[in-house]
Amino acid sequence: MVYKKEVMLEKILVISPHPDDETLGAGGSLLKYKDLGAQLYWLNITNMTPEYGYHPDEIYEWEQILNNVNAQFQFTRFYDLKLKPAGLDEYPKSELIQKIANVIREIEPTMVILPYLYDVHTDHKIVSEAVLSCTKTFRFPYIQKVLCMEILSETEYSAPPHQFVPNVFVDISPYIERKVELLKLYKTEVAAHPFPRSEQNLRCLANFRGSQCNCQQAESFMLLKEIIY
Repeated sequence: MVYKKEVMLEKILVISPHPDDETLGAGGSLLKYKDLGAQLYWLNITNMTPEYGYHPDEIYEWEQILNNVNAQFQFTRFYDLKLKPAGLDEYPKSELIQKIANVIREIEPTMVILPYLYDVHTDHKIVSEAVLSCTKTFRFPYIQKVLCMEILSETEYSAPPHQFVPNVFVDISPYIERKVELLKLYKTEVAAHPFPRSEQNLRCLANFRGSQCNCQQAESFMLLKEIIY
């Protein structure tokens, strides 16, 4: 009961380099925190636009998927920077930091969930570094916890000595089915096993993380910072 009371005060911001990262990395935890009364916010960094060469029909279908995902999670607000996918290295780092900082200042989250610092995808690395610049305590004192999430097909490819070693586990046993269904909304991003982002692989990872913390299914995170007042 004490844990539930504390979570109800949380304003949780999940930051995804690309749509689907939020579901893969923290979908079950977000559903759980929402049920416990937390306010959820989603900041997505890259997306399809005509200037990046995407067809209007493709963009429309993708927007419908995002609207559906947003509604299923019941985010208090969804922010989309719509920057160039696989092209974040083309933006000045200061510009990206400023865009993210503006959103964080508006929300004033107590918890921030971001990609792992050493994910293999360049977009993930760039986003992680930019977000960390926006979590300095003297500039953003309301942020009390910073977590890195585990994203299939990205995090497991981090090279030595930077492999993902989780130290926070969230029991998502009651939420695994809803997480799977949410991932299926991203039709073009899911395929049959042995594709990394498959339903089978998602369940296997959840089972494995559950075995590490004595529950049926879990999501794992790496704690970067926690301030207890």
